[in-house]
Amino acid sequence: MTASSASPSLHKLGSSDLEVFPLALGGNVFGWTADEATSFAVLDAYAAAGGNFVDTADSYSAWIDGHQGGESETIIGKWVRARGNRDDVVIATKVSQHPGYPGLSAANIKAAAEASLRRLDTDHIDLYYTHFDKPEIPVEEIIGALDELVRAGKVRHIAASNITAERLQESLDFSDREGLARYVALQPHYNLVSRDTYEGSLQDLASRTGLAAVPYFALAAGFLTGKYRPGTTVDSPRAGRAAQYLESARGQKVLTALDEIAETHSVAVPTVALAWLAAQPTVTSPIASARTLEQLPPLLAVADLQLTDQELSRLTTASA
Repeated sequence: MTASSASPSLHKLGSSDLEVFPLALGGNVFGWTADEATSFAVLDAYAAAGGNFVDTADSYSAWIDGHQGGESETIIGKWVRARGNRDDVVIATKVSQHPGYPGLSAANIKAAAEASLRRLDTDHIDLYYTHFDKPEIPVEEIIGALDELVRAGKVRHIAASNITAERLQESLDFSDREGLARYVALQPHYNLVSRDTYEGSLQDLASRTGLAAVPYFALAAGFLTGKYRPGTTVDSPRAGRAAQYLESARGQKVLTALDEIAETHSVAVPTVALAWLAAQPTVTSPIASARTLEQLPPLLAVADLQLTDQELSRLTTASA
């Protein structure tokens, strides 16, 4: 989807020609905690609300017994084929973690991309991330392979996730020096209770070089939905990870601030958490997933919520 055809509610993704909805729909749950029928229903509702940015990876959901990896891509590919809406959807996927295609060697990047294209049932990937950087592979080899995919029309734009500022700078410098495909986006682990990984050198680099940030774990594995409270038990595969935030004073302060601001705007807690993230420098579209239809509306509502400077400052202070 290019800028000329995009609706005003979409945001430009870095220096690319992609225009994306202010919430990226996480595909990690498709084929894992959401079966195919539920995944289709969630995707339909997201698209009906104007959503167009779906994030997945070739490794989703290889961590489940009996899964190979690529289950999420396969469901997304089936949905796009069934709905006939490929030109309306920006599909992002990733390479390096699939059990059958591990790493970032040039040969593996190309082979993994072909496998993703088959599962997605498409002839191109809109945004292709290196999922986890592999420092033992020279950036010249990684960028060179990604550039070949772009030149072949199999990938429109490239991006990086889980990478240091040093390696990211090295990659950008090589692309600029050689006139090769250049990263347009960065997918960091970033949310109200996990700020250290991104804020600082990575965020500064993204700002200087025009990269769009598309944060994952935007709701801290569910903690920032507000359903995790002292004395409560939540039935979720992520409950252990999310509940750890309850043990910190910071987590409690953040929940208190979220509760009060959510009440002021008559919105749900996760809407406020996503709105804070969406308002941070360089952030274009936070990623959040919904394993049921009921979980989706509070996520979509971020597109319509603008927090005041005072509310943003209060959340920032609470999460410090």
